[in-house]
Amino acid sequence: MEAHIILSLFSFVSMSSAFYFHVAEREEKCIIEDIPSDTLITDPVFNKERIHLDIRIGEHDLDAVIAQAKDKVNEVNYKLEHLTEQIEQIIKEQNYQREREENFRMTSEDTNSNVLWWALAQMLILILVGIFQMKSLKDFFIAKKLV
Repeated sequence: MEAHIILSLFSFVSMSSAFYFHVAEREEKCIIEDIPSDTLITDPVFNKERIHLDIRIGEHDLDAVIAQAKDKVNEVNYKLEHLTEQIEQIIKEQNYQREREENFRMTSEDTNSNVLWWALAQMLILILVGIFQMKSLKDFFIAKKLV
């Protein structure tokens, strides 16, 4: 029965430029999918699927189709090369920024270390000057017999 319908559809192909048909869902599935056993399928495969059948009868210029396909491939290839160059440029820029960040971090750490040592040296000098002043004042007061 289905073969007769399909043959009658093909006989009308010469009168139409294209036709679409929807495949109804049946118990038999024509698409094999590996699905784990614990997976729940809520959407049947065939509810939203369309099949486009394009039938050409007679002689056609395949060179134009092939040339268009080659042009598209060349265009996609050019865009891919351009994107690859952009990616390489971005990677170089990221590496440069990483080097700059590392140099800045090293400079900052060196500066912080120098500031710490300078602060410790100032504190040591202040303590020594304080001790010297107290000893000098004590000797002065003893020499003047104020104590």
